[in-house]
Parts: sequence; structure tokens; C-alpha cells
Amino acid sequence: MKKLLVACLLFGLAFGSGAEDVRLRGSHPDSYTVVKGDTLWDISGRFLENPWMWPEIWHVNPQIENPHLIYPGDVVRLIYLDGKPRLTVDRGSRSFKLSPAVRIKALDQAIPAIPLDEINHFLSRSRVVAPEELSAAPYVLTGAEQHLIVGAGDSLYARGAFIDDVNLFGIYRAGQKFIDPETGELLGLQALDIGSVRKKVEQADIGTFEVTRTTEEIRISDRLLPHEERTIDPVFLPSKPDSDIEGQIMAVEGGLTQVGPMSVVAVNRGDRDGLVVGNVMAIYKDGGTVRDRIVGDLVKLPDEKAGLLMVFRTFEKMSFALVLEASRPLAVKDRVSNP
Repeated sequence: MKKLLVACLLFGLAFGSGAEDVRLRGSHPDSYTVVKGDTLWDISGRFLENPWMWPEIWHVNPQIENPHLIYPGDVVRLIYLDGKPRLTVDRGSRSFKLSPAVRIKALDQAIPAIPLDEINHFLSRSRVVAPEELSAAPYVLTGAEQHLIVGAGDSLYARGAFIDDVNLFGIYRAGQKFIDPETGELLGLQALDIGSVRKKVEQADIGTFEVTRTTEEIRISDRLLPHEERTIDPVFLPSKPDSDIEGQIMAVEGGLTQVGPMSVVAVNRGDRDGLVVGNVMAIYKDGGTVRDRIVGDLVKLPDEKAGLLMVFRTFEKMSFALVLEASRPLAVKDRVSNP
């Protein structure tokens, strides 16, 4: 089984003015013992009405090794300092002896910020590109012995203009086009991850490749893009966007139209709009329009808040996000904005 990335929530030492906006749940516990399977988002929701404000009240204990990481067995406690709520952690039943010795604690034992198994594929290999970038890329010409379908362990031939000194490539297939539902602008093309290949030899515009990994069978005309050397930051800092941002859910992973908790959605806002990884946004349902039977005119009802999502990967013009909460069925074209 492929080892999943483990994320931890990194909290600041300083408390900003946002702490005054933190809202404690009326039924919050005084303490909570972390168990395997918890996420930091779930735990913050036990204490706060607005879980994305957790970093504002996190109180780091400098006597604890790696105080920003939380493990099963740890006890999260609500305390008050100078009359303001703070959350701190006790290392539960695990004891630590202070000594010069180096202790190694596997990061994959720390609880994740959000359920990474829902988004691991998007973190590791998903890409959104300009259509012309994919159409201009080298393509699979044929498999060894002219096989039309190729799998892991096989060889294949590809044709095109290859970048010098680049030997590792991903195999991609054109997927969904992301169109801004408000402006009609083409925001990008999803390049579906099919596999990986390693170049063995290149002659003129023909390259011979070894197939090292596949998610499904490689076909003639699939495209080759250089292996993306991107460092995946395993740290998610939940936050509100720095500026007011409004957008829409424009697609759901898998081509569905209905959205629920743990659904991966595409949002029509990205880097150029100021969205960053970790931004939390509220999801609103259109309130609809009704006729006022007294006056006789049409009245637009207020939009209703129906969920929360967290952005986990951004591109220039759009982003991918994970729906964390949904109080009612959500759908494509639902509005998103600052929480």
C-alpha cells in the first residue's frame, strides 16, 4: 500500500488580533484525548464554532518536543490566559526524559490536519495545464512490438521535441476543461495522470522509454510532460483569505454534480485572486426568488450558508479544495466566499 503523506497543522507562537473573533462552542469540552483516526480539523471543531481560527488560540508548550505535532494519546486542553481562551497539549500517558540523547519520532504517527487519503492523488500528481501545453507535448507513438496498449514494465516509443537532460516523464491524458461559470474564461485543462516513464535512448525525435508506473493502461497519443519536481508542503495552516474573495464551485471530482463532505471540488479562483493553500471558504446555496403575494413583485431570498471547504492546491486561475462540512446537499455553481 502506498504510504500516504502525513500533514500536521503548524501554529504560530504569536497571537494576532484575530483571537477576539474566536467563538467557543457552547458544548465544548475542557479537554479531549486524541485517538487514532482523528484529524486536527475534527478536534478544533469540538472546541470552536469557527475551526479555522484554531491557530489564533494555540498555546505552545516549549517543554514539549515538537509542540506543533499532535499524536494519539495526547490530551488537548482548554485553558485561559489573561482571560482569553487558549488550547494546549499534554503528552498524555507518554513520558519524555530530558537528556542529550536524540529521539526520533515518525512523522506519520502524527494526526493529519485533514483526511489526506481523500486528496493524496491531487497532492502528488494531478496537474492543470493550458490546453496548448498538452497538445504540444511529445506523444506515445506505439508500444514495444507495436502494441497499442502498454502497462508497467513494458517499453514504448514516443515522438516529439524532448527537453535535453530530462529523463523522467509523466504520462497524461486530456481530461476536463475548466470553464469559469461567471465569465466563460478557460481556466485550464485537467491533465489526467496515467503513469510514469524513464527515457532509455533518444534518436532524432523518437525516444524509447521504460514504463515504471501506471494507474491505467497507456494508450497511443497519450502525452508526455516532464516529471514535475515540486516539493509538497505537508503543512496546512487553516486561515481566512487575506482579502474578500468570491467564486463558485465549478466541478466535482468524478464528474458528479452533487457535493458532500470529503468531496474534492474545483473552484474558479486561484493564485491570481489571492487564494493560498489552507484558505478556508464558506459555501452558500442560492436562496432563490419568490413572488411577494402582498406586493406582487419578485424578491431575492438571502443565500444560505451550507458548508465549508479548505483549499489544498492552487493554480494560477483555479484551485482544488476539500469539502470539510456540509449541512445540506451541495452542488456545482454553489457560491464560495470568506467564512
